[in-house]
Amino acid sequence: MSYAYLFKYIVIGDGSVGKSCLTLQFTENRCRDEHNMTIGVEFGSRSIIIDDKSIKLMIWDTAGQERFHSITQSYYRGASGALLVYDISRRDTFDHVTDWLERMRRGAGAESKMMITLIGNKCDLKHREVSYEEGEKFAHDQGLMFQETSAKTAWNVETAFVQMARKIYENIQNDVYDLSDGIGIGIKVGMPPAGGSFPLGVPKHMERRKGGCCRG
Repeated sequence: MSYAYLFKYIVIGDGSVGKSCLTLQFTENRCRDEHNMTIGVEFGSRSIIIDDKSIKLMIWDTAGQERFHSITQSYYRGASGALLVYDISRRDTFDHVTDWLERMRRGAGAESKMMITLIGNKCDLKHREVSYEEGEKFAHDQGLMFQETSAKTAWNVETAFVQMARKIYENIQNDVYDLSDGIGIGIKVGMPPAGGSFPLGVPKHMERRKGGCCRG
């Protein structure tokens, strides 16, 4: 399937906060009951429609365990969006969010325009150690988007992924990114078919750019 844009996402956070379940719920509309620890990095993808344009999301689900950090940190650079996930029923996973954020920003580089959404997952659980207000305030103070989700019931999962994509798309329309360098920003412009036009209405200013399709 052709697309107007491809966005690279990463999903990060402590182990067992539900990163893989969030990705699976969004990409395949199902939840996995058993917990299988992610080894290094896993991959998923899905296409969505924004303003009648097809947007493909490439999602890299990273392992949360300390021993995999040297592997997963290489995926921070060149991502257009990140979901930083904690478990609302485990205070320690929220306490570690600051470290994850610092690590990610350092890995992405000072020039990065990566959009970041803070996700408080497992809001279907009755036991809660982190309030909605705490998560929302931290996100506001750090300039992040914020959602609470349930990967088990699918509550707000769609919203979390699509809302960030819409913001990235709006930034493209406002020329926030240099789309001639897709490697650094995690955005790839779809190529038109041979002899045809760009798929699903890529903006005219991009059609005029030579080599407008980025690598990455």
